[in-house]
Amino acid sequence: MTITAAAVLYAVCWWMTFLVVLPLRLETQGDRGEIVPGTHASAPENANIGRKAKVTTLWATGIWVVLAGIILSGWIGVRDIDWFGIMDPPRAELAPAG
Repeated sequence: MTITAAAVLYAVCWWMTFLVVLPLRLETQGDRGEIVPGTHASAPENANIGRKAKVTTLWATGIWVVLAGIILSGWIGVRDIDWFGIMDPPRAELAPAG
């Protein structure tokens, strides 16, 4: 795995984890009963983005280590998930001699 591939894998892990962590422990304005005029009741009261980014970084780093370890060890490769045989080289038919 190249440095670029590792960085892209980490970025994907981070954003996917962030999208999972973002709605956790979310208190909306409707939950608190203090709806600011012009906003929806489902708008967050306090999103705690900084805290959620830190939690995301911790979880994403662990997930990335596991995925990078699997990729680098060769335990699961691209050919293992090629269910349709697209990566198999075409078989050359041997022409009869003569």
